[in-house]
Amino acid sequence: MPGGAERVLRRRIGSVKNTKKITRAMELIAATRVARAQQRARAARPYAEQLTGVIEDLAAGGVDVDHPLLRKVEDVNKVGFVVCAGDRGLAGPYNAAVLRSAEREIQAVRADGGEYKLLTVGRKVSDYFSFRGYDIEESWDGFTDNPTYEDAKAIANRSHDLFVENDVDQVVLIFTEFVSLGTQRPVVRKFLPLESVETVAEEGGGDSEALAGFAFEPSAEGVLEDLLPLYVESRLFAALLDAAASEHANRQRAMKAATDNAEELITKLARAMNRARQESITTEIMEIVSGAEALGSDKEKPEAVLVPPA
Repeated sequence: MPGGAERVLRRRIGSVKNTKKITRAMELIAATRVARAQQRARAARPYAEQLTGVIEDLAAGGVDVDHPLLRKVEDVNKVGFVVCAGDRGLAGPYNAAVLRSAEREIQAVRADGGEYKLLTVGRKVSDYFSFRGYDIEESWDGFTDNPTYEDAKAIANRSHDLFVENDVDQVVLIFTEFVSLGTQRPVVRKFLPLESVETVAEEGGGDSEALAGFAFEPSAEGVLEDLLPLYVESRLFAALLDAAASEHANRQRAMKAATDNAEELITKLARAMNRARQESITTEIMEIVSGAEALGSDKEKPEAVLVPPA
């Protein structure tokens, strides 16, 4: 019968093997989902690029509008933060990196005597800030690993309303940018107000002659006004897609590391179990030898002779 230590080690090896199966399955699922997220990001890029191109062409052609999204704010006292992370954990440093960046930005605003409004995307974000006593204006969750354009539109509309109604002077977007499978980084970007039409005309790649042959109804200015909210939505949708791809990539790496650690732990436990088995066998052999020697020594002793009393 194996010793108690061997039984304990055998149970631990079985438990680690089961954990390894789970982490390996999660790694494969994450690898499939990150590829799908990359495809969705590539599929959405032509729309955003075309929309941006039309706005740049209109700006280069001298079209100017007085739109609320272009409102210039000299003194920023109230800042809205849109923080995008995940609904679930087990994704390495993905959630923690975004949360640290967001909390640092909020603390900087509060240190300067400003106010903030917090819009959270992802259950991890809302749980983190609500637990620490931050005021949350609105939160969304349940779609961070597979966002849709309707999700982005809802968040963009809420950000738009806060800015247009002067509840905030600026909106900042915090999310994880997907650079490659091996590189994802948290970024903090000014979301609203948008760049002025003059800045777009100077820095954008617009062509003033590109839309010369087009007739706009009701006017070029009206078209530009209608495109700006769509531009905000497309930017937010691109950020959500980047965040989703980053989450899956981080989870894939985390689960691969967990699988590798499980394999290493199984090897160490197997060696420890073998040593325990050898010690148990050695102990049994020594007990058998000791017992045999004791029996042999008893046989060699002469039997005691009982002498009756006189």
